[in-house]
Amino acid sequence: MKILPAVPTIKNPPEQFAGDVWLDFISTPQGDAQRATVAKVRFAPGARTAWHAHARGQFLHVTSGTAYFGDRDGNLIEVHAGQTLYTEPGEEHFHAAGGSFMEHIAVVESADEPAESTVWKEHVADSFLPGGASPRDSR
Repeated sequence: MKILPAVPTIKNPPEQFAGDVWLDFISTPQGDAQRATVAKVRFAPGARTAWHAHARGQFLHVTSGTAYFGDRDGNLIEVHAGQTLYTEPGEEHFHAAGGSFMEHIAVVESADEPAESTVWKEHVADSFLPGGASPRDSR
């Protein structure tokens, strides 16, 4: 057993995120048999990801604030602290904060070809965001 070294906070790149979003890795694979990466992701008010999909799906556990998750069918799901959202493998989606800060824990597994684990697409149009669509409240 070992304590892993602290890793500096990363500000996520504007090619994949609109607004200010920071990532802190909690765990990354420590050997060839491991695939899971776990990270704490913090979104400033109004920040969001671009459209993207994960080869093996993704778990997103909201730890503070209110998160919005959208899909290509126009669904917008509102998720609150303490709730977990699962995206299916290959499901294109985005994550967003509304008018206040939001934080979630993201769990994703690497694909057999690591470069295919997450496929990034274009930025999300404002019409998909809270206020531009009717969120489905998951409470």
